[in-house]
Parts: sequence; structure tokens; C-alpha cells
Amino acid sequence: MEQTMNPKEVLDVRVLIPIKRHELLIQLFKDLPVGESFTFINDHDPIPLFYEFRSIYGDVVGWEYLNRGGREWTVKVTRTEASEGREFTDISTLLDLRKADKKEWKQIVFHRYGMMEENTTMELISKKDPVEIHGIFVNKFEGRHSWVYKKKEADEYVIHITKKDTSGLGDTGYSVVNEFDIRPYPPTERHEMFYKAFADIQAGEAFEFINDHDPKPLYYQMEAESKEPFRWEYIEKGPDVWKVRVIKTKSES
Repeated sequence: MEQTMNPKEVLDVRVLIPIKRHELLIQLFKDLPVGESFTFINDHDPIPLFYEFRSIYGDVVGWEYLNRGGREWTVKVTRTEASEGREFTDISTLLDLRKADKKEWKQIVFHRYGMMEENTTMELISKKDPVEIHGIFVNKFEGRHSWVYKKKEADEYVIHITKKDTSGLGDTGYSVVNEFDIRPYPPTERHEMFYKAFADIQAGEAFEFINDHDPKPLYYQMEAESKEPFRWEYIEKGPDVWKVRVIKTKSES
């Protein structure tokens, strides 16, 4: 059934499976007149969708967070200019990593890959060979994907990644569901906030926090005490602002 909506309404896409969310919102943006907007609610940070929009339609995407954090992320999307979207023939989606912060590459690529259906292809475009991304595919999805270089030039790499089975996100992909700044709080409260945030997320979810010094002692404490696997990634490393992403990982079944 075709989905229609009033631009003034807020569309709650949490009721849809992830791939249907992307399909619906991409179609809505395609049909959106210049200067018009729509607003949607998601259960995690939908930043991978922002980069997918830009990859397909160009730098014509206004993206405003109305609410951040938890499982109710509200975003207002505006078409700022007219553009011709990329028409797909032999691929199902396109991610132009030249338009994305390198720190976000893994989240963008593997979040989207986890939603792909069997025998569909993602096109990656990058200024440099995405060696780290390729290595993760080899380690995590060996024999379950194909990685084909369609173009290898000085400032442009084009890669087609085809999913050969229905493998999901595994412990590589994740959704950021919470972010907070612990700097205004005393040390005891900081620790409580950190552990509560970890307890509140599920496998395949992550939170990000900001501290005023390297929170590495928390990492060692977690490593010694946590019964649930996790991954610790620095987004910013000082000297005044330290930002860390903590992912509760899961294994492929």
C-alpha cells in the first residue's frame, strides 16, 4: 500500500522494519518540493540515512534534530534545492563516503549493510581505498559477500558490495540510541550515569558520552566486571574534550 502523509504531520517510522523506513523516507525526499520539509521519529540516531540522502540526491538536504537521544529521535528534513537523484539499475543503495566524516564510516556502512536483502548490492564511493572497511568485511562476512572494485583512480574508488546471504549487523553494526555530557557532574554521578547508560542499551546499540579527561579507567573497570561484550571507540581524544562511543556487541548467530 502506498504511504502518503501530510508534510505538517510527524511520521513515526519506528513501527516499520528498518529497510522499509529507508525506502519510505528516501521516496518522501524524492517527491519533496524545494523548500518543503517533513519530520519523522526514529528509535536511534538516523545519521546513516542523512548520508544516504546526500549520496543519492546531492548536497540539498537540510537535517535538523528536534530531539536527540533515547529511542525517540526526531528529525526535520528539508529539500534546500532541486536535484536529480541517482537512478539505480544494478545496485540497491549508494553511499558516497566523500560526503561523510571518516569517523562515521563504519556506522554508516555496516548499519546499512545490515538492512540489505540477500543478493542486493551497495555502491561505495570514496576518495581513498577504504581499507579498514574492506578488512572488516573480510573478517566478519567471509564467503557471505563479494567486494568488487568498479573503479580505482587517484581520487575516486568505486566499490560494489553484494550481500550473498541474510547476515545481519553482527557485532560490527550498531545504532546510537543515547548521547550525553558527563562533565557537569561529580565523579560518582558520572560513573552512575555511565553504567546506567550501558545497562539501558541492548546488543547492537551504542551510546556516546563526553568527558573532560580520558575516561580510560572506566574502560578497564568495564573490561574486568562486565559480563556483556562491548566495544570502546574514541571519537575525540582531548585535550579538553574526550568523546567516546560504547557499543554493546553481539555475535552472529
